[in-house]
Amino acid sequence: MSSVATDGFSVTYATERSGPPDLRLIHYNDVYHVEPGSADPVGGVPRFQSVINHYRSGPQYAGLPDVLTFFSGDAFNPSLESTVTKGRHMVPFLNKAGTDVACLGNHDLDFGVAQLRHLRSQCKFPWLLANVLDPALGNDIPIANCERTCMLTASNGIKVGVIGLGEREWLGTINSLPPDLIYKSASKTAIELVPGLREQGAEIIVAVTHQREPNDYKLAKNIPAGLVDIILGGHDHFYGHAVVNGVHVLRSGSDFKQLSYLEAWRKADGPGWDFSVIRRDMVRSIPEDPATVALVSKLTSSLQAKLEKPIGYTVRPLDARFTTVRQRESNLGNFVCDLMRFYYGADCAMMAGGTIRGDQIYPPGILRLKDMLNCFPFEDPVVLIRVSGKAIMDALENGVCLLPALEGRFTQVSNISFGFNPTNPPGSRVNWAKLGGHPLDFDRKYLLATRGYMARGKDGFASLLVQSAGGECEEVVDEESGVLVSTLLRQYFLSLRILGKWQRWGKSMTRHWTGVQQNFQTNGWLKPALSTPPPIAEKIPNRLQRPGLERSKNYFYGRYMDDGTQENGISLPNTSGDDEMDSDSDSNPDILTTPQPTINYVTLPARSTAEEERRLRLARRALRKWMHCAGLEPATLDDVEELSYTPSWTQGIAPRLEGRIVVENQS
Repeated sequence: MSSVATDGFSVTYATERSGPPDLRLIHYNDVYHVEPGSADPVGGVPRFQSVINHYRSGPQYAGLPDVLTFFSGDAFNPSLESTVTKGRHMVPFLNKAGTDVACLGNHDLDFGVAQLRHLRSQCKFPWLLANVLDPALGNDIPIANCERTCMLTASNGIKVGVIGLGEREWLGTINSLPPDLIYKSASKTAIELVPGLREQGAEIIVAVTHQREPNDYKLAKNIPAGLVDIILGGHDHFYGHAVVNGVHVLRSGSDFKQLSYLEAWRKADGPGWDFSVIRRDMVRSIPEDPATVALVSKLTSSLQAKLEKPIGYTVRPLDARFTTVRQRESNLGNFVCDLMRFYYGADCAMMAGGTIRGDQIYPPGILRLKDMLNCFPFEDPVVLIRVSGKAIMDALENGVCLLPALEGRFTQVSNISFGFNPTNPPGSRVNWAKLGGHPLDFDRKYLLATRGYMARGKDGFASLLVQSAGGECEEVVDEESGVLVSTLLRQYFLSLRILGKWQRWGKSMTRHWTGVQQNFQTNGWLKPALSTPPPIAEKIPNRLQRPGLERSKNYFYGRYMDDGTQENGISLPNTSGDDEMDSDSDSNPDILTTPQPTINYVTLPARSTAEEERRLRLARRALRKWMHCAGLEPATLDDVEELSYTPSWTQGIAPRLEGRIVVENQS
């Protein structure tokens, strides 16, 4: 037999039934990355599609009922591609897989209800969620106008009733939801709606769910026997199967790395169904579907053009070198840690230096999307945990314990300062630590923003291990609810462009990002005029700086003054080239609600890389000429060229070294 038919094949559950099945089903859930990984099962949508094609049209299935395909949610985010496409790239793959029905997942709402409606309108199948209702849409209308149930008809005429159900917990993981949503118990909703499907002639009932496995088990236990025949679940990223209260409960892995193929027979001795369940792992020996390979190639080539789009501007060089971020304070580390802290309203923030992967100095000028995604590629989000001062001290010790080795565990920090001696024995290298300018209180509890990776105790950060993983730290914002560092940066730069400008930007988001910006302005990082010297670092002499360019008025970064009001009560003109910044759907608010072309795997046409480079060269040439005419020369800081001024019309971040991390007694 071919490798498509046999490779990655394993029997999950076998029934004693033989002969042609009455129904054939495919199930998958939680898919994010369209390209394959490096280790088996490598996944990748081209191999996934090959297996789908095998079960759909393989010669051994001739004469059998056509396959019905069920998806249990989470496709539109998070992934590198979705940071640019806002989920649009996934629509062709979901359609090409022959999906017949889907349950809404929490990450499908990451870009808002309006974007979900737009994406759903281009899917060739219905999206269900019966137990999360939006009263603003009418009585018993689910969020985003999803359907509650649907009826599928197999090729042999068998009617399949389907209900979509979600759990209460993931509603709290979504950044923006309509107000006054109504959550109803999954089991009570099933008891209410399934009889109606039976009355319409459904011979089998399938619940497609997006909830954790224990909640699927709870659903199976709390419904009457025979009400639902099988639960096809998602939200967990593992493969699992069980029979609970006579109901099959199945989840089928994640990320295009697995799927389930099921065959079903009517019970011979009464109502109900017998199932056989086959697990298929997408191993590298499975050939790729050529048409899907071409589709992925088209997506990635279009994505490359989008990755060249500017998202922001830096006035100072951003130091992302391994030799910096893994052994001493970095201005880029300071900026990102401060952003993490301000975003969550935490007492402090801590990030392993290995999070920063750029290994280069980003010069003053334009920051591109690819710069941020390449510099922060990891997909574990920023979390918020409640930890003791002792745990923070232990984490700081862990960060410096392996120096001089350039290990990724070295910590970059926010609102924390500490001094260490790398010649002391590991475990006793940190000489002092302060939080908010005061000595660290070992017995006090602090809110710490950090990476989910560190909260799972990785890289030796056992003191930050959260309770759900067997540790002692309380999770305030867990990984399911957190935001990727790259997403955080992109949202931040986006907020600077649209606050006070875009009417579709909600009031709550305006309040949130205005607060974040004001915190940065208070810190002095967001003012283009660098006439104010940085604060004196503890135990580090403050090197004199050449005075900045004198201004006749106070300029500021962003759209609001330091006191939160707009200059002279009006918005400043848009002089920063916003039209050229990140020109995907963010710059076109109508894309969320107006009809769009059916080509979903690319965003708006982009300029070529050569054109962008030409524009950048012209801008730099004009800037150099302006400097020459003004009699200005750049200053040097830490062997890096740094512009110590910026024109008043240029908005740019200017993170600096502040003496947060002090190396002491180093011979």
